[in-house]
Amino acid sequence: MKDPDEGGDRPRDGALPTSRLPGRGHVPPRRPEGRSAASGHDGGAPGDGASQEKHRPKKRRRRKRGRKVFAQDHDAVNGRAPNGHSPNGSPPNGHPPGGAHPNTSKADSAATNGKALRQSTETAGRPLKPAWAIQNGRVPGTSHRGGPSPVYAALDLGTNNCRLLVAVPTRPGQFRVIDAFSRIVRLGEGLAANGRLSDQAMDRAVEALGVCAEKLGMRQVRRARLIATEACRSAENGAAFLARVADETGLELEIIDRETEARLAVSGCGSLVERDTHGVVLFDIGGGSSEIALIDLSGRRSHRLANHIVSWTSLPVGVVSLAERFGGRHVTADIFEAMVAEVGRLLEAFEGRDRLAHLARSERFHLLGTSGTVTTLAGLHLGLARYDRRRVDGLWMDDFDVGRMIDRLLGWKFEERVANACIGADRADLVLAGCAILEAIRRVWPSDRLRVADRGLREGILSELMSEDGVWRRHGHRQW
Repeated sequence: MKDPDEGGDRPRDGALPTSRLPGRGHVPPRRPEGRSAASGHDGGAPGDGASQEKHRPKKRRRRKRGRKVFAQDHDAVNGRAPNGHSPNGSPPNGHPPGGAHPNTSKADSAATNGKALRQSTETAGRPLKPAWAIQNGRVPGTSHRGGPSPVYAALDLGTNNCRLLVAVPTRPGQFRVIDAFSRIVRLGEGLAANGRLSDQAMDRAVEALGVCAEKLGMRQVRRARLIATEACRSAENGAAFLARVADETGLELEIIDRETEARLAVSGCGSLVERDTHGVVLFDIGGGSSEIALIDLSGRRSHRLANHIVSWTSLPVGVVSLAERFGGRHVTADIFEAMVAEVGRLLEAFEGRDRLAHLARSERFHLLGTSGTVTTLAGLHLGLARYDRRRVDGLWMDDFDVGRMIDRLLGWKFEERVANACIGADRADLVLAGCAILEAIRRVWPSDRLRVADRGLREGILSELMSEDGVWRRHGHRQW
């Protein structure tokens, strides 16, 4: 299959249609006087070869095939000027001027990023909305009527990761990602013991957010929502940290409550719940908290999955906090069981845990997990030499395979976890804590099937923003 961005087939160089080829004995037409047949430069006697050049056919100019584009106007969608560069002079790959890649930005570049973007707010005759103008809500002056597809952005600063998605709407309930960023920052490192965000953790997060600010500043973003979750919710200095973020990067983040976090996780996974499903327990295992939503689809359905949440909870435990408490590098079977028991006690206090009891034994009931824990287990199950989201997102795993992958991880030494491409050094000390949370969930809501989701809060934000703007309304109301 050809790359649709490369256009159609072109004629082979030097090839002419056979019906146009001169016949045998045909005398080529005359070349203009004063031109050399060999070099094309001026030279030679005016009469040389005149009788041989009389009937040469005229050169046919090959017709160039047009370049196919996505999303109506690819340059406009990506915030680029007609010359293929972004309006602020950056090359098409989205890297800032000077050849530096955003992912290699240092803390000092993140700190001065807002100032640099302020100095280039107008280029190529049109305004560029700088990163410091990207706040939660609508960006003024970005109506898409009669123009390119509107651009939306979602940023999620969690206890362990900093993630960004930029997308444009496509088919009803769907969108196409045009830019993304993800980095492990461990903002909540040491938070459980000290109650505060450490200076080193905040520095890592600010640097990552500076990269996000650069990416947002290169786009004409219509609406954006930038959120912070458990680490900033529970830290004594969470509000002060976000004030620093606004000052140094220009990004204004909102701390969302646990109920909102659970709802966004559900909204982000709507397309993975099939129409014949009657009940789902959806869980999002985070760095500092774990959200669980019970979804009843046995009655009349609305077009938004989040409308069917009958009960939810947010456990004040995640992979970072659990690993710091019990240890994550050398986990024995006894330590693992102690972690499972700790999470189990929290689940016992969840009053609404039995709201799906009438559906839990049905074949149309299943678990749906969105977290690095379940995607890691899926990668191991598939035997991937390198993590591949396209193969993992939406994968079904049966209960036996889930248990087998957990047992395999428990049998590995820390160095073996580091060496696995689906885990790596950044997650090797956290993955078993995530497995303990998953195991506790499986014991409360046993199910024959688990569906894996490599998506979550960011996708939920984008879906809600686009739905609120009615970008899919003319195509119908089904969004999941």
